[in-house]
Amino acid sequence: MRYLTDRKRATGLGSAKSGTAHFWSMKVSSVALLILVPLFIFTFGPILGQPFDVVLDYYARPFPAIVAALTLLVGFRHFAEGAQVLIEDYVHGTMEKVLIILVTCLSYGAAAAGLFAIARIAL
Repeated sequence: MRYLTDRKRATGLGSAKSGTAHFWSMKVSSVALLILVPLFIFTFGPILGQPFDVVLDYYARPFPAIVAALTLLVGFRHFAEGAQVLIEDYVHGTMEKVLIILVTCLSYGAAAAGLFAIARIAL
């Protein structure tokens, strides 16, 4: 039988010195998404269902292209951080590290593909 104090049992299980920064990053990105998602809906809504040429001309303008790009970037970054928290809570060991790497790569890959598509339309 081991006689450990509560403090001794908790040593090594606490903060990894990045919890506060991660928390604030999630809060800032969620507030940014509160602004960007309605802007994206209001810029995307009127063009929905229009012919292909009209959509290309519309997203060649700077404001809709910038709003769409910012929404993609912030949204996928927020997704990656949220998925990381989910994985850290429910998966442990080597699989945790593998899944975090895969989710991060998926998020950055999808964001890069979206930005490439917007740049291709806008330029």
